[in-house]
Amino acid sequence: MWRHFHERSACYSASTSRLAACGRIRWGEKSQEAEYNEAHHAKAVARHLGTDHHEMVVRADAAEVLPRLVWHLDEPFADSSALPTYYVARATRDRVTVALSGDGGDELFAGYQRRYGLNRLESRLRGVLSEPVRRRIIRPLGRVYPKADWLPRPLRARYVLQNLGTSFERAYFADLSIFRDDERAWLLTPEFQRAVAGHDAFAAFARHFDRVRDVDPLSRLLYVDLKTFLPCLNLITTDKTSMAANLEVRVPFLNREMIEFAARMPPQLKLSGFKRKYILKRALEKFFPHDVVWRKKAGFGAPIRSWLRGTLRPLVSELLSDEVVSKRGLFRPEEVKRLIDLNLSGREDLSLQIFQLLNLELWQRQFIDK
Repeated sequence: MWRHFHERSACYSASTSRLAACGRIRWGEKSQEAEYNEAHHAKAVARHLGTDHHEMVVRADAAEVLPRLVWHLDEPFADSSALPTYYVARATRDRVTVALSGDGGDELFAGYQRRYGLNRLESRLRGVLSEPVRRRIIRPLGRVYPKADWLPRPLRARYVLQNLGTSFERAYFADLSIFRDDERAWLLTPEFQRAVAGHDAFAAFARHFDRVRDVDPLSRLLYVDLKTFLPCLNLITTDKTSMAANLEVRVPFLNREMIEFAARMPPQLKLSGFKRKYILKRALEKFFPHDVVWRKKAGFGAPIRSWLRGTLRPLVSELLSDEVVSKRGLFRPEEVKRLIDLNLSGREDLSLQIFQLLNLELWQRQFIDK
């Protein structure tokens, strides 16, 4: 999937090329995967810039590629964007040996609306509500409020209530967690819970939050993401999947001068109201059409939910069966089965949770069981 050059893996260019060559990989034509198809946007950008445009339709064999990617990633790693990034890298390598990636743009200029915009709103509400109200009313309510993916978006308040009942820092950490604390408590076996008792994954985040405790909330989040989310997830995904395709990738946004320049900017130039990457988009307006620059952000993911119901379903049934899960001893088989059944029923979208469990089992088979 090619995207605009200020996004991830959008335009690629060989060092000897005068013009960047823009391209787009799009998934198959199934209606449930149409939301991941940005081909017409990429074509418009290429036409506007006069670049060499290449388009490829991908009908991904996720069941065949996923175990191979687990081997290349080398650690328990369940980023769904690894699949499309690998396909992008493989298609790019057919024409060039070095590519440019937009990794870092979101972390420098506040590109994640859900994480930065909603967290800012939660922070303001946390300042209005008294600590006793948040602790005695909001926090318990967040535990019992249903996840309710079937409700209209404004009514899906479970995680917001949970966030309001805890600190700014831990609320943000919870937003980044596929399984929150209460969900892990249901998932882990008693034996495994005893084995990891006392371990707090938040500690790795806490030290970064502490270093910027005196700056504004948005800048704190951007700093923490620059130290954790970016190097530990996005850059690993790009680096290892591109290397799997024998492609080298450069990240111009992460030039030292660019990082320092962005860090000195006031937060309102990055997130202005609900306009993400505001200053960056304003700078690009003179080069691109308005609709291209200001269109709604599209995540760089894959149709994992439909794959788990289709091409990956046999793999899920085999690797996350009651027998396999019981033998591992990490998770409660009945809870894993409940997650799978809920996802298949369509009542809740638990595709990322199941994708994590599937990747972990694949990793254990390759690196632990051998």
